[in-house]
Order: sequence, then structure tokens, then C-alpha cells
Amino acid sequence: MSEAADITEDAFLGGQLRLKQKRSGHRAGHDAILLAAATEARPGDRVVDFGAGVGTAGLALARRVPGVALSLVEIDPELAELARGNAAANAIAAETIVLDVTAGAEAFASNELSPDSVDVVLMNPPFNDPARHRGSPDQARHIAHVATEETLHAWVHAARRILRSNGVLTLIWRADDIADVLAALSRGFGSLSILPVHGEAGRPAIRVLVRAVKGGRAPTRLLPGLMLNDESNVPRNEVKAILEGRAALPLEP
Repeated sequence: MSEAADITEDAFLGGQLRLKQKRSGHRAGHDAILLAAATEARPGDRVVDFGAGVGTAGLALARRVPGVALSLVEIDPELAELARGNAAANAIAAETIVLDVTAGAEAFASNELSPDSVDVVLMNPPFNDPARHRGSPDQARHIAHVATEETLHAWVHAARRILRSNGVLTLIWRADDIADVLAALSRGFGSLSILPVHGEAGRPAIRVLVRAVKGGRAPTRLLPGLMLNDESNVPRNEVKAILEGRAALPLEP
């Protein structure tokens, strides 16, 4: 298969965003769009998307909130190059940075991500437990999906370092590991808002969307769950509006 044939172009946000991505490996999906919809930002905010892949979440946020200063951070050079091209093709101003999120402060600073310099971080870290999930033989897909014991804590630490006081972190994670989310956020973050996401009616949540404020002191809020599909396993109208870019999913008080 040629290099060109290995790339697909897919529509997101009801066609408002068109993204090129690899046919194999990690593919952008609902998680990235839900994350973008749940992230609050204002024009002029400096926004950093950790583990950006081909740029889905960050670019979807920038499409909803024009005028943010967006940086897409991705460890895989091939995906970063696709993200750079996707930003240009969609006429969205964005800086693409090839960087391991678990790198130290010096590596971040050399890419102009100094401590206390960012307003908003959003992230969809690898979250499959290697003890319960058979990793893909595709290395890029494996990196995108499978976490180590330290993944979440390392990513949260990096977000805490670059966020300004009262800066906001929004993340999506496995619902069955919410204890690890709370533990990772216990140092330096507060004012948590937690939204359980259910795939089917009557079933346990499959994801949690979490908003956390650096230095926040307000009590944690557990929000009413978001049901993706109705009893007939058809996407609910509320969810369709979010996925098509016609509605946001605010977690702020």
C-alpha cells in the first residue's frame, strides 16, 4: 500500500473539521471530540493539547473557540506532521511540538512551555491497563492506548508545571480507574468537576471527563452522567449535537 493510500481524510464536527489520519494505528474518535467539547477556553487563552495525535481534540476546541493560542504536543513525529498539516488545511493557527509529555522541565522550556505559562491543558492520555489489555503489535497504536503505572501521574505533573495559578486541566480517562485520577489530581489541583460517560442505558460508566483547577479549593462536584446512546442503542440527540459541533459540554460551575 502506498503512503498516500495509508492516509484517510475524515470529517468531524459535522464536517466543520476535516482531518487526515493514518488508516492503521490510533484513530481519532468520540473521546477526542467529547474532550474538546468539555474544555472551556476563551479567545486569547494559551491552550496546550497533550498527546495530540493528529490534532483532533485541540483543533476541535479551536474551531469552537476561535482565537486561542493552541499548541499540539505529540511524541510521534509522523502524527505530529499530520497534525501540522491538519491545522493548516483547516485554517486554524496552531503550533505543533514533537515532545514526550513525560520529559523534564528543561525539554518543555526549550519548546517555550515554561512553568506557569499556560491557561488551559487538555489531554486524552493512553489509559488501557497493560495487565488487562493486550497491546497492539502496531507500536504507534500501542503507545497511544496502553498506559504504564506512572502515565497519568506523569502527564498530570507536566500539566501542573506549565499551568498558571487557576489554570484549568481537562482530561478523559477510564471510568473504572477513577481512583487513580483522583490520586493524580490530589497534589496541586482542586475544584474538580467529574462527568461520568455511559455508553449504554443501564450500564456502568465507561469514561470520566474531569475538569480540575490548579490551586482550586472548591468542593468536588459529581455531575449527572452523560448517556451516549438511548435504550435502542441509538446516539441521543444531545450527544449528536456535541459530536456535530452544535453544542458544548461544559463542566465548569
